Amino acid sequence: MSPDDRKYTQEHEWAKLEDTDARLVLVGITEFAQDELGDIVYFDLPAAGTEVVHMEKMGEVESVKAVSDLFSPVTGKIEAVNEELVNHPELVNDDPFGNGWIMKVTISDLSELDGLMTSTEYDEYVGGN
Repeated sequence: MSPDDRKYTQEHEWAKLEDTDARLVLVGITEFAQDELGDIVYFDLPAAGTEVVHMEKMGEVESVKAVSDLFSPVTGKIEAVNEELVNHPELVNDDPFGNGWIMKVTISDLSELDGLMTSTEYDEYVGGN
């Protein structure tokens, strides 16, 4: 089951509100996504300072099976990108909800999170229940 402390997209990204006052959101891909992709070998990610837009392309992930687009679950400014993924993209396979996070974003509008799926809804969406 997907952690219930975050919200999910139909494209298999997650968003976790880390700091309400700072509007800081941690973003990554789900266990389901990394499992479907197989062994991840490369990420093409935007730099810190870049603006991302809700459900628009924010980068790509390459695995031994395919190259897939990544979509931002929120609109805002990227504060940090997980630099560990450059040399160790397999972190996402090992720990997609922890050390495999992709970026931290200052979200423009917190209510945007309300439009994403809960963990229960996401697990039902991917057939987990």
